[in-house]
Amino acid sequence: MMRSIIPAEELVSKARAVGQYYGFIPLATLTSKTRGSARTNANDALMLADLVLDPIADTVVHFLKQCRNAACAPTARQPLFIWHTNIAQGRPAPKKATIQFHALGADRALADAVVIRALLALTRDLFHSEPSIRINSMGDKETRARYARELTNYFKKRAATLPEECVTSAKEDAFLAAEIAIARECVEDLPSPIEHLSDASRKRFEDLLEYLEMTETPYELARNLISRGGVWSDACFELVVDGQRVAWGSRYSDLARRFFPAAPFSAIGAVLQIASEGSAVKKASLPRLRFSFIHIGDEAKRHSIRLAEDFKRAHVPLAQHIGIESLTEQLSIAEKSASTYLLIMGRREALENSAILRNRQTQEETILPLEGLAERLKAVA
Repeated sequence: MMRSIIPAEELVSKARAVGQYYGFIPLATLTSKTRGSARTNANDALMLADLVLDPIADTVVHFLKQCRNAACAPTARQPLFIWHTNIAQGRPAPKKATIQFHALGADRALADAVVIRALLALTRDLFHSEPSIRINSMGDKETRARYARELTNYFKKRAATLPEECVTSAKEDAFLAAEIAIARECVEDLPSPIEHLSDASRKRFEDLLEYLEMTETPYELARNLISRGGVWSDACFELVVDGQRVAWGSRYSDLARRFFPAAPFSAIGAVLQIASEGSAVKKASLPRLRFSFIHIGDEAKRHSIRLAEDFKRAHVPLAQHIGIESLTEQLSIAEKSASTYLLIMGRREALENSAILRNRQTQEETILPLEGLAERLKAVA
C-alpha cells in the first residue's frame, strides 16, 4: 500500500539527493541573495486573467513569481534546472508538501526526459515502489485548436448517448467535457491528441520517446491523459503509484513568458504532492563533492541519465548537470564546486562505454569502463 504521509525531513533529504545527481539546483540557493527584497507584482492577477489555472498550474505560477521577483532567469548560454519545495527550513512541515522540478530555457526534448527521470527516481525513493509513467502530448497551439474542434464535433455527434454534463460542457470547453467523459469512463473511442499533432509537436514528442527508450525509462502511452486550459503544451505526463497520481508534469512555455516577457524561453516542470508531517527541517550539512561529471553530445547525455541512479545508490560524492549542453558552462560550474576530479565523457567515450577520470590538480587522466563505474569512483573517493 502506498505511503500516504511522509516526514518532511525525508522529503527534503531525498529531493536534494535527486537534484544533485540529475543536475537540479535548489531554488533557495539561487534566491538567497535577494531574500527579503523581492516585491510582488500588482498586475499578476490581470496578467493571468484569461487563463484557466488548475491546482498544479497555481503551484507553478507561485514558483515563477519567486523566480521573477528574485531576477532568477536562464540565459541563452545557460538554462536553469531547478528543484523547489514548500517545506521551509526552520518551519513546521506543511500539511500538503510539494516537490517541483523545472527546466527553464531548455527547448530540446532532453529537458523533458531529465525532468521525468528525476521524478521517477524521487518517486521510487519515497514510495519504495515502481511507479507507472503515463505520457501523452497535447501539442502546440495549432494542435490544441485542431484537437478542440475534433472534440467538439465528437460530442455533437454523440450527444444522444453521452451524459448531459458532457454535452453541456462541450459547448463551452471541449477539454473539460473530455475530462468528464474520461473520469466517468463513458467513452472508448475519444479522439487522441497525438493523431492531430503539428509537424513540430510530433517531432518533439518523437524525440522525447526516443530519449526515454534509449535510457531504458519505462513508460506507457496514455491517449486519455489530457491537459486543459492554455497553460500546458506538448508532452504531458503523470506518475502513478498503486492507482494514485503522485506527480504531474508538462511544458508551460507560454505561461513562463508572461513572467519573463523581456527574455522569453521554453519551460517544463513537474510537481509531486504528498501529505507531510514533522517538526522544523534543519539545515543540512552537505558533503564535499569529489567528482564533477562533464558530458558532451547526445550519446554521453543518455549514458549520464542511466548512470545517475547508480551514482545515487552508491552515494558517490558526484554532481552533474545533464540538461546543460554547453561544455564551457559545465566546466564553469565544476570550477565553482571545487571538486577534486573531473569525469569526462564525449562522443568517442560514450560509443566505447568509457569515461575519462582527470585529477584536476595533477591533470593525470585514467580511462574507466562504464561497467562498475560507481564502485570504482567510490574506491577513488
